[in-house]
Parts: sequence; C-alpha cells; structure tokens
Amino acid sequence: MGRLTMAEPTTDAKRPVKLVTGPGLLLVWLYGVMSVGAVSRSVYQILDDFGSAPLAHVLSAVAAVVYAFITYTLVRGGETARKAALVCCAAELAGVLIVGTWTVLDPSAFPDSTVWSEYGMGYVFIPVLLPVTGMLWLRRARG
Repeated sequence: MGRLTMAEPTTDAKRPVKLVTGPGLLLVWLYGVMSVGAVSRSVYQILDDFGSAPLAHVLSAVAAVVYAFITYTLVRGGETARKAALVCCAAELAGVLIVGTWTVLDPSAFPDSTVWSEYGMGYVFIPVLLPVTGMLWLRRARG
C-alpha cells in the first residue's frame, strides 16, 4: 500500500534573496564607486594632514567602511546580507543627515570636508540619495 506523503511547500523564504538584479546591480556599482572614492579621500586626508581636521578625516574613513560593507552585502546576497545592508543603509542615512546638518549649521567644526559634508554636496548629493534608494530596493527585495 502506498504511503501518503505531503510534499514540503516551497516558499519565498527558502529561495535565496538575489540583491544584484535590476536596480540592485546599479546600487552595487554606485556603492563600489563610493567605496573607492571614500577610501581614496580618507587615506589621502589621513596621510597628508590628519592633525588639521581629525574628525573630518575619521568620518571619511567611516563612510568608506560603510560603503564597502554595503557593497559586500549586496554582492553576497541572501536574507541575512539583505538585513545587514538595510541596517547599514539606515545608519549611513543617519550619518549623512547628522554630519550634513552639522556642517551646514557649524562649518567651522569641519576645517576639511567629509564625504557626508553638506549632505554629500561634493559628491553630487549621492551620499544622501544612495541610502534612501538602497533601503527602498532592500525592502522590495525581501525574501
């Protein structure tokens, strides 16, 4: 007599989350470019004249680490990476808004600019637009 078995249901939760499709590919490219730009800027600033504006130089390095991590998580894919990228995008947006507001209200606090100064004006406002776009994509790409 045949045994009645139930097939295991397949759900979206079991399907790996691909983050590098469609708009995700553009996000990876933009975050990669921002990583290179922020790393280059921070290394140059730190090696050239760290003492003149240590806070600005350290914030540029922090931005570089955040951009690199988000790039890595987008490429890695999966639900855990998606959640980590979402948290990092939110932290990045908070950083851009805090530093951007600080640099507008008290420009003397930052003798040298950072990646996030004036909401990323030196980078065509990409630093303030990128985390918003990233969070929208990551919420949509939910597994």
